[in-house]
Amino acid sequence: MKKIGFTETVLRDANQSQIATRMPFSKFEGILSEMDKAGYYSLECWGGATFDSCLRYLDEDPWERLRKIRKAVPNTKLQMLLRGQNLLGYRPYPDDVVQKFVEYSIKNGIDILRIFDALNDPNNLRVAIEATKKYGGHASGAICFTISPIHTLENYVKLAKELESMGCDSICIKDMSGIMGPGEAYDLVKAIKENVKLPVIVHTHSTTGLGPMTYLKAIEGGADVIDTAISCLSGGTSQPATESMVYAVRQLGYEVDVKDDSLKKINDHFLPVQKEAIESGLLDPYVLGTKTDALIYQVPGGMLSNLIAQLKAQNASDKLDQVLEEIPTVKRELGYPPLVTPMSQMTGVQAVMNVLAGERYKVVSNEIRSYVRGEYGRAPGELDAGLVKKILGSEPRMTGRFADTLAPAFEEAKKKLGSRAKSDEDVLMYIAFPPLAEKLFDRREGKAAPAAPAPAVKKVAYSVRRAD
Repeated sequence: MKKIGFTETVLRDANQSQIATRMPFSKFEGILSEMDKAGYYSLECWGGATFDSCLRYLDEDPWERLRKIRKAVPNTKLQMLLRGQNLLGYRPYPDDVVQKFVEYSIKNGIDILRIFDALNDPNNLRVAIEATKKYGGHASGAICFTISPIHTLENYVKLAKELESMGCDSICIKDMSGIMGPGEAYDLVKAIKENVKLPVIVHTHSTTGLGPMTYLKAIEGGADVIDTAISCLSGGTSQPATESMVYAVRQLGYEVDVKDDSLKKINDHFLPVQKEAIESGLLDPYVLGTKTDALIYQVPGGMLSNLIAQLKAQNASDKLDQVLEEIPTVKRELGYPPLVTPMSQMTGVQAVMNVLAGERYKVVSNEIRSYVRGEYGRAPGELDAGLVKKILGSEPRMTGRFADTLAPAFEEAKKKLGSRAKSDEDVLMYIAFPPLAEKLFDRREGKAAPAAPAPAVKKVAYSVRRAD
């Protein structure tokens, strides 16, 4: 019988989706050796919002965090989430920076790079995929799943074929909102498997309650790997529970390498982490429930927890339902971009501003302005003509690849930093998040006190309005 692999997400996506990526290394250091023995296909432990959060909230060097994980986990593949041309930031970077970032991610311990673009634009994936192959990594090309008139089965299969031709080692269907139903999962996985000779990985969330059903039908359709989260940080906006899915998949006759006794030890370790997060207010009960309305507004887990935090900071928690109703309209007007970073943050922030201002697009974020100009890539569908005119006036939109207009930046940043940068990793950290990197350099040089422990989300909002 076919073997099904499991990617454990507790160190990245479960952490990001439920507690806004506030889990410091110290909270999971003691369980890493057991996780290494558990029989996972991979551990997703880096990328996404972890880089930003390490600097902004946790007083950690994200590169050092990765090296320490690698040292403690010598036998299991380490996986990261990379935002294509946007790397781990919120804007496109020059090609030389993308190439260097991929190179050093692999040198510091990453085996698998799951590479996605918020618009599913291959032009924003190509450089990262080529660099991953060049430096010996596994390039897992991701298809961001969403539902719209233009996101058809045929178009998804076309993208999968293109990812294969670009050199990807596997294809990941990335359902960041938990809106892919079991029928859609079966049809999509089956169609990709029939047209592409690569392993297929499926990623979803439990937001709508569909996750476990979706996974089982995806496996029936031919999926090779699924993403799950250890049970105490599973469910809601996180992934389905690892233990439950291992039990179900094995009972259906598939071969599974994951060890039940290891899972028990791993969950026991994270239970106090969950308890502390609940007591501090960091884990908001709202993200634990099943939200079937997400089938309408299509908000991913990390975006939902951050929307809640943003509205709390504005004393406007009562406006959440209005914001969620506004998001699909903004999405349609922007050409149906999948709601994944950075488009999820950009769309969500614009929806918040539309609601709080009491007038739609009275205030427009700089990021939305750049998107409408074409700087983030090719929109999946046509943008609303009236909105384009309101934002750009007579200014023309870009037709080419924005990264082609960007001058190389790595050597210039390295020269600017001089002796402050102790490594090329420091330079990359500075390029991605200049003010945050400088604060870390200051603390390292004894020019500033260590950062205070991160307070709960209910006290300090997690801003989603950045484009560092």
